[in-house]
Amino acid sequence: DQVTDEALAALIDEQSAADQAAGSDQAGLSPDQISEEAVVALIAERDDFLDQLQRAKAEFANARRRSDERAEMQRAQAAASLVERLLPVLDSCEAALGQGIEEIRPVSDALFEVLSSQGLERVDAAGEPFDPELHEAVLYEEGEGEQVVVETLRTGYRWNDRVLRAAMVKVQG
Repeated sequence: DQVTDEALAALIDEQSAADQAAGSDQAGLSPDQISEEAVVALIAERDDFLDQLQRAKAEFANARRRSDERAEMQRAQAAASLVERLLPVLDSCEAALGQGIEEIRPVSDALFEVLSSQGLERVDAAGEPFDPELHEAVLYEEGEGEQVVVETLRTGYRWNDRVLRAAMVKVQG
């Protein structure tokens, strides 16, 4: 309504200036003297501006949302990349523990605890049915029934439900 009032005042001022330039006796127009067509045109123009404003707001909100999503995706990719680079460190710790070097356990446990708090999970394979999404079969042993993982040769990892590295396994079945 404020837009309409301002537009009406501007129209009255323009009409007054035009009348004075034409030498009219009228000092100006009152709001009652403005034609209905002019009011309808001003309201339509106002509605068009409001529509454009709403569209611009929506476009801005969508652009901000896409930007936030891209930034979050980049953060997640950077974190996953860092975790992937740390997997050999976890493998080395696991190998040292396998050789009986227990002094490495606190470091291994602390590293895995930090990474797991951020979404890293071990793919526990032994005794599980073989799943090519989670397991990479490098050895095969004949057996009866369904293919089952009988030994994990290298631990696999998931990061926030995405497989970073499949577990290297021996399968029977």
